[in-house]
Amino acid sequence: MPRFAANISTMFADRPFADRIEAAAAVGFKAVECQFPYEVGADELKRRLVEAGLELVLLNTPPGDFAAGERGLAGLPGREADFRAALERALEYAQALDCPRIHVMAGVLPAGRSKAECVGVCKANLGHAAEACAQAGRLALIEPINTRDIPGYLLNTPAEGAALIAELRQPSLKLQFDFYHTQIMAGDLAKNFERHLGIVGHVQIAGVPGRHEPDTGEINYPYLFELLDRLGYSGWVGCEYVPAGDTIEGLGWAYRYGIAPQPTLLATGGERV
Repeated sequence: MPRFAANISTMFADRPFADRIEAAAAVGFKAVECQFPYEVGADELKRRLVEAGLELVLLNTPPGDFAAGERGLAGLPGREADFRAALERALEYAQALDCPRIHVMAGVLPAGRSKAECVGVCKANLGHAAEACAQAGRLALIEPINTRDIPGYLLNTPAEGAALIAELRQPSLKLQFDFYHTQIMAGDLAKNFERHLGIVGHVQIAGVPGRHEPDTGEINYPYLFELLDRLGYSGWVGCEYVPAGDTIEGLGWAYRYGIAPQPTLLATGGERV
């Protein structure tokens, strides 16, 4: 049976960020992941994780200037110092929170720069990130992201990610395989996953096309979850979807996998009565 981690950047969004940890535990999740935890102190997040009995299994490197459209720094020419600072911050949080995986965000192709130039910069930065993560006992992950959600993102398909990993030959550099992004950009999900299984360091899910619960849209997730078991994938499956409504009310898909809200958890606020 797959092991599911709630993404607390996209789920339980009606609660303050740190409160989402308790909310995830209350509905039966054993782990959480997140995108950018940096607005909450690592000590506070660690306390919340310990109290809830949850693991944090994934976080992202800081994206740069998010408001200006930046979605990662690894592939941005001239931003190498900023990238190293962002990586160091991610490593500090990963160390404090016992988080084993860091998604190293490649970034959006800047105006006036060629993709070949940016890929070259990305290779050098990923090589550094892989070495730094290995020294810290972590995995560095790269995630292909679809061009509909993030136009101009540097890596778009599992094949592109796999090519980088093969070229860099760093054991600590793995592929973050998101079925949502892969369906939009490449399709053939079962074969694509099987083809790249040897380098997969983490899996994520969401419905297509709306990026809502995995029981909505065109992807047959029950089949894919059985495939993960059949292929022997034992890692976490991150639920990086945006609930169509209330997070708890949308968890019907997860009941068969042991995730269900406690009766005393209110749908709004997470208070116990």
